[in-house]
Amino acid sequence: MENKKRTYVAGHTGLVGSALWRRLSADKGRELVSTDLASLDLRRQSDTEIFFEGGKIDQVFLAAARVGGILANSTYKAEFIYDNLAIAMNVIHAAHKSGVKKLLNLGSSCIYPKLAPQPMTEDALLTSALEPTNEPYAIAKIAALKLCRYYNEQYGTNYISVMPTNLYGPGDNYNLETAHVLPAMLRKFHLAKLLADGNMPAIRKDLSRYPVGFGLDKKACRDVDVKDALAQLGVSATAVKLWGTGAVYREFLYVDDMADACAYLMDNCDYKGIGEVINIGTGQDIQLKDLAEIIRRVTGFAGAIDYDSSKPDGTPKKLLNVSRMASLGWKAKIGLEDGIKMEHDRYVEETK
Repeated sequence: MENKKRTYVAGHTGLVGSALWRRLSADKGRELVSTDLASLDLRRQSDTEIFFEGGKIDQVFLAAARVGGILANSTYKAEFIYDNLAIAMNVIHAAHKSGVKKLLNLGSSCIYPKLAPQPMTEDALLTSALEPTNEPYAIAKIAALKLCRYYNEQYGTNYISVMPTNLYGPGDNYNLETAHVLPAMLRKFHLAKLLADGNMPAIRKDLSRYPVGFGLDKKACRDVDVKDALAQLGVSATAVKLWGTGAVYREFLYVDDMADACAYLMDNCDYKGIGEVINIGTGQDIQLKDLAEIIRRVTGFAGAIDYDSSKPDGTPKKLLNVSRMASLGWKAKIGLEDGIKMEHDRYVEETK
């Protein structure tokens, strides 16, 4: 009987980790291993090393991270850099000490300079200043990929770093204070449609599933209080208010496509053939105002879209050059509108 590869998915409950878990579960040659924060805090070096020493791990997918959108990155700067540095340092070093054969480190396209030439190639790394609104997170992710590179060079390990573009899909964060742009938009338009329909029971179920503060998850809260609180978040029956101008461009990849790309790289490619980092994306971007129109159409909301230009836009354009990944034989399969429809249907079903 063939021995299965013990594969540790660090961060298996998050957006990225859960997609990896779904994809890797289909591979009969793998025995999946997971931990949760209650059993193992990857920010603690000694605990992480003890886990790896006894785990007999063959492969690691490093997807554990503290993540969030512009608001979260700007508010919790210290936590974003500390937590992500600690996780990367501990997991990569413990993997090396315990003899892990292969590791795939998940990064983010925010590692590239704010004004990097578009589409961004892998060699744009560290050529100019980062986007200030997510600099703490980006620095931690850059440090992680450099750790992988230098362990490869010094110890002959086979650790790969991948830079996926903006991800969305099952397991996404719908907290309106910390969510990335696409799930935040999707939830806002969905709630606005429910308000327009006068469907307060559905709104209360949504708020119970994903609380937004203001005590709105309490059944005793009056409808008028719910409406007033949602208005503070930019959601009403007649309009949705979004941060920024809507003029910036972003690239989006359905998270299950990302997981498939990572499995493909783990099974078919080595560090020497990939280099320091490799981009994963669709190679196509969209203006956020056009993304908002797609989401409005998918959710069926007929009201207006207002933009709060006093809020930051972030990087003007973030499009990855994915020619290196394409040359290895992989490309994304799920189109943006199809992916949004799939995620909206899942979200509606989940919040019924």
